[in-house]
Amino acid sequence: MAISPERKFTPVRIAALTVSDTRTAATDRSGDVLVQRIAEAGHTLAARELLRDDADAIESLLQRWIADASIDVVISTGGTGITGRDVTPEAFHRVLEKQIEGFSELFRMISFQKIGPSAILSRAVAGVAAGTYLFALPGSPGAVVDAWDELLLPLLDSRNTPCNLVDLMPRLRER
Repeated sequence: MAISPERKFTPVRIAALTVSDTRTAATDRSGDVLVQRIAEAGHTLAARELLRDDADAIESLLQRWIADASIDVVISTGGTGITGRDVTPEAFHRVLEKQIEGFSELFRMISFQKIGPSAILSRAVAGVAAGTYLFALPGSPGAVVDAWDELLLPLLDSRNTPCNLVDLMPRLRER
């Protein structure tokens, strides 16, 4: 991907969700990293929440944000591991209409380069529901940095060619 100087940057409105049983607003480093990167990229933070690892609560919030016309993208951090309390992917799968498998595959490839075989423990998820992009990232600040810098930053930049997710937004609700 390459930035095309002729193209105009279009900021997107992003909701940030942290899923954790142990973090608070004061200790949410991953959420802070995500919010900082959203702002630095020129996008708008549309909402920010912190929820416990509860699939029903996550699904309910996702449904509200998907229905909110002022939110284009939802990015969560946390709850994507393999322990019993890690339920973010399950909640995402309940609402996704289409999955973007390549995101998960590339995220694990990037992670493998940094943390080796431990990358298989990530259940990062991406997809679309009712015209809203949804991304579930692991809960470590490093994972947020890797996913944002390597994948989300270029994909959410309307100036990137040959293609980007922003250009597709008007067509996501086509039938």
